[in-house]
This record gives sequence, structure tokens and C-alpha cells, in this order.
Amino acid sequence: MNQKQVKFCIAGAGNRGQAYSQYVLDNPELAKVVAVAEPRGHYREKMAQMHGITAENVFSDWKQMAEKSKLADAVIISTQDEMHCEPAIAFAKKGYHIMLEKPMAQNKEDCQAIVAAVIEADVIFAVCHVMRYTRYTRKLKEILDSGIIGEVVSIQHLEPVGYWHQAHSFVRGNWRNEEESSFMLLAKSCHDMDWLRHIAGSRCKKVSSFGNLKHFRKECKPEGAASRCLDCSCETECPYSAKKIYLDRAQQGNFGWPVDVLTTDLTIEGVTKALQEGPYGRCAYECDNDVVDHQVVNILFENGSTAVFTMTAFCQGSDRKTRIFGTRGQLYGDGSTIEHFDFLTNETNVVELGYSDGTIASGHGGGDYGIMKSFVEAVATGDRSKILSGVQETLKTHLSVFAAEESRKTGQVIEL
Repeated sequence: MNQKQVKFCIAGAGNRGQAYSQYVLDNPELAKVVAVAEPRGHYREKMAQMHGITAENVFSDWKQMAEKSKLADAVIISTQDEMHCEPAIAFAKKGYHIMLEKPMAQNKEDCQAIVAAVIEADVIFAVCHVMRYTRYTRKLKEILDSGIIGEVVSIQHLEPVGYWHQAHSFVRGNWRNEEESSFMLLAKSCHDMDWLRHIAGSRCKKVSSFGNLKHFRKECKPEGAASRCLDCSCETECPYSAKKIYLDRAQQGNFGWPVDVLTTDLTIEGVTKALQEGPYGRCAYECDNDVVDHQVVNILFENGSTAVFTMTAFCQGSDRKTRIFGTRGQLYGDGSTIEHFDFLTNETNVVELGYSDGTIASGHGGGDYGIMKSFVEAVATGDRSKILSGVQETLKTHLSVFAAEESRKTGQVIEL
């Protein structure tokens, strides 16, 4: 039986919008992008050209697109964090099925408002918790559900953000400032809080959290350092050098992410100018960043199991690493390998998946592709079970993230 072609609008044609639309280009018989809204001309026109979108369906503002009669079956909302709530509600009221980039919204009230609108409109809704959709996660969950390690008692989960990724996105970049974007745990790690709930198979009951902005502060600036890396005598000794992160990559011919975030002029001259004049050329110790650079979250689930989650900038950027301790064995996973140690036999078995679960640079290990595949199938067939994180479960995950941040700020254990 042939699956019907699902038509999409895209609100936000930046990195994430382009990543999700790649599935459409790869599967034209299953999906088609028919409209785009993006305020930046370069990215708007690039998306329009990639998908052959007619001029009347190319908009500079999502509101213009939402005001039109319904243009498609579904919409991908991949705007900045602070621009999620209003378009999600507007498109829900229009009857669009919605795939919304994470996080759902910047605060509890907006998350609840989105959920209410989605339920009232009775549309299919998925927040892009792409970690659930990787082959690695599916295999890990399959092993856990088999009962081979008995009952899960505790979990250790590490998100190694990476020293240069922190400097790029959370010191110099779009997610550096809580008022302009959102706090770090929500912006970067609501993925992980959702994933831990999925792996534990239980709702969060209590959370506590600690973390702060320890290093990327003016007080830590090296003596004699300049305000911009290209003018700095200390640059060669600084691991967070913008020259190292961007210009060295460009000089090696790598103009993809993160270099393509700096400028649309993807030449050595264009990158150099962006570092001389733009925000990504600033000293990492002289930015207007205020989000944490390390944080731990302790979780008590309703079934009595526990988890500890660590997010840190101060590491080599790599796949997430997880240890799961059960009553009959334990598992270790790093995105490409799952190791099982059996308490009864004292034997270790290894499952090699043959690829990396990855970071944003690798499409989240197939998670970007996986969620698009599932969402398209859900819209085409009406089968909402294809969405692995339902609307109410996604809301509860986000509420646990807000609770963890409240704990970090107040020092209290928060009960949900």
C-alpha cells in the first residue's frame, strides 16, 4: 500500500529547519515542502530553491504564512526558542499537524498553553526529542525491556557538550543568554531529561540540581588577552580561540557547521570579516553569556529508581555515555556500542551498531531522520503511536526540566 505524500510548511529555515527538510529531499515520494517562512533572505531563498517553492508561498514572517488558508498537512516549527509558543498555537488552530523543535517553550505556562491548543485542535504533535528515534536508543530500550539486566535500579548519564561547542553555542552564540534564549538545561539537555524518562520507563517524582557558570567569565580572562581573538596575543594558548574553532576549519576547506553559522559568505575572507566584526569573534571571557557551563541533576523516579545526569562543557565533544545498573546485570552505551555484563555468568557481551549516535553535526545519529520518518508516517496514516513522545509525556518531561532549574537556583529538592 502506497503512503500518501505529506505536504509541509517550514517556519524557520536555519540549521534545524534545513536538517529536517533533508528527509523530504531524500524521500520526495513521501513528503514535499510547499511553503517557507524565514526573516533572513539568504536562508529563505536557499530553502525555496532547494524545494522548488513557488514565490507566493515564500514568506519573511511565519505570521504571514499562518494568515493564509491552510497550505499543507503539517508544519515544522524551527524558529528560535523564544519564538515557539505563538506559532505553535496559531498553526494548531489552523489545523496543521505540528513538529516543534525542542524545547517546547521557555516557561511552564507557554508549554501548557501549547499543549492545550494541540489537544483542542486534535492535531498530531511531536517535539523534536530526536534521541528517542535513533537506532541506538531503540536497541538499548529493546535490551532493557527484555529483562536481561533485571529491574533498573540506577542510571548514570553524561552529556559531554565539548569545550568548543560550549564556546560556539553557549558563550558566543544564540543560546548564550537566558533572557534572549533559555537556560542551559532547557536549551541543550531537555533531550536528555526526556531520554532518561524513556529509558527508566517511569515518571520523574523528585529532582535536585547543582551547577553554575564557573569558567566563561571576565574574572577568568587571561592577563593581556584582547577583546577579539584575531587581535589577541594569547590566542595560540587559548583552547577557546575563535580562530582555532572557525578560521582554521575554513582554511582546511570545512565550511559546514559551525562555520556556516557565522556568515553567508563562505570564503576565507567572509569568515575572517565575521570574526573581526561579528559576535563569534569575541573573546570567550568577554561575552554577554550567563548560562551555566556545567550542571548535575539528580532524579528520583516514581518506580523508585534513580538517575544522575551530568552536563559539562569541559571535555572533548563526543557522544553521550550511559551506565545502567540493574538487579541482574549492567549496561554501558556510548551511542555506537552497547556492553552487557551479566551477574549470573560474569560474562560481557558487546553489541556493535557500527555507527555513532552522534551530535548535531551528524544529524544526532540518525535521530533527525528518524523523527521525520515517524512524523511523516503518523500524518500520512493517522497512526499517532509513531510519535514516541506524546503530548502529555512531553509536557511532563519539560516540567521536570523546569523543576531541576528551580532546584539549581533555590537549593531545594523539588517534588513534581
